[in-house]
Amino acid sequence: MSVGLEEADKQLQGWLQSNSEVARLQVAVCDLNGVMRGKLIPREQAEKLRNGIRMPLSALGIDIWGEDVIGSEQVFETGDGDGICEFTGRGPLPLPWLDSPTALIPLWMLDEQMQDTTGDPRRALAAVCASYKAAGLRPVIATELEFYLFDAQLSDTGQPQPPSSPFTGRPTEGGALYALDELEAYEHFIKDVYEGCDAQGIAADAAIAENGNGQFEINLLHLDDPLRAADDAVLFKRLVKGLARKHGYRASFMAKPYGNRSGSGMHLHFSVLDNAGDNVFDDGGDAGTEALRHAVAGCLAAAAQSTLLFAPHQNSYRRLRPNTHAPIAIGWGYENRTALVRIPGGSHKARRIEHRAAGADSNPYLVIAAVLGAALEGMQKQLPCPDPIEGDAYNAGLDNLPLSWQGALAAFVDGDCMQKVFNSTLRQMLVACKEQEIEALATQVSDIEVRSYLDAV
Repeated sequence: MSVGLEEADKQLQGWLQSNSEVARLQVAVCDLNGVMRGKLIPREQAEKLRNGIRMPLSALGIDIWGEDVIGSEQVFETGDGDGICEFTGRGPLPLPWLDSPTALIPLWMLDEQMQDTTGDPRRALAAVCASYKAAGLRPVIATELEFYLFDAQLSDTGQPQPPSSPFTGRPTEGGALYALDELEAYEHFIKDVYEGCDAQGIAADAAIAENGNGQFEINLLHLDDPLRAADDAVLFKRLVKGLARKHGYRASFMAKPYGNRSGSGMHLHFSVLDNAGDNVFDDGGDAGTEALRHAVAGCLAAAAQSTLLFAPHQNSYRRLRPNTHAPIAIGWGYENRTALVRIPGGSHKARRIEHRAAGADSNPYLVIAAVLGAALEGMQKQLPCPDPIEGDAYNAGLDNLPLSWQGALAAFVDGDCMQKVFNSTLRQMLVACKEQEIEALATQVSDIEVRSYLDAV
């Protein structure tokens, strides 16, 4: 067993003894698409976790529809062999949206030789954290996650519909940015989200109503453990979707569910501490240190090759458009939300970088690994930073992120920084997964194409 797993096993057994009503356990890993994949086991089989639960290595690289990725080296080339899934050291976590008392135990995977050659996204982030530790540094991370609530039933044309307000009974209409009335109308759902976060140990902070119909944002607190911060984001997404079902809604972190409304992002805030616990971005003033500018430079240099991780799905690119508060121009600025990288104001002691590119549909482990890996490279190579942008970054003549799925895939394949951050197995699995998804969607003819072209051409 890995370091710390003996203590985790003791905690598990103690928790089960104190929660005798829990008859079943979900055991799951997080795949490359950010979806949890696993098994439901009787509580009596929890002792199997001491030696690791076996699951196919290919489970980490399944496509968005849950199908094997034929081009993945973890399928036929390995005989679709098993990996060993271990405790992450967290859990059991109650699942308050289920009728039967059930708990989740998050796992992560190694191969049969107990080596990290599996393409596990959590392991990839752990490797980046190890690089920071070797450099005498420790990142502090927080995420901001936006999501939509919808009516449980899709429209007759298969489109999502805004939820009916619990207060008025009418469908939510228009934007409600920072509207307290909107938070009050959905008070019972939001209350359950906060209680669920408490039960799962998710460090939840402020909630706001966002600009879309039924759109909300809940911020998670800064943590000096990137793995736990990423765990929180993954668990939070599943918690919100589960509790939405309990309340008769549908929740989604899809990047752009409505073509004419705001997209949903996952903004990432981070600072970096040295061994003395001092923020290396803090110079006592508003500008920040040279280390901050080197980190920004690293993020900008790797932005294009990281876009596949920030925007991993076809729908993701509907969010990355000009004048949408989703950044496309590769630039940075102080208190500038049109820029890819923003340096927020406030106390110099909390000087930090906000990376605004990722959609809420992205995998938090991969996004945090990519951003932190790029920032570390910028600091270690002391990359020169361009001048900050003032005003509208969309019209500043800057290079843009790849604005197509295929372009982002090509940039990821060629990107030297991403080749350093992620091992070859993970990169191959992710590329094969995205190629399969791109090909599958390329064969689908949309309703609007039929309406537009069938009789006109």
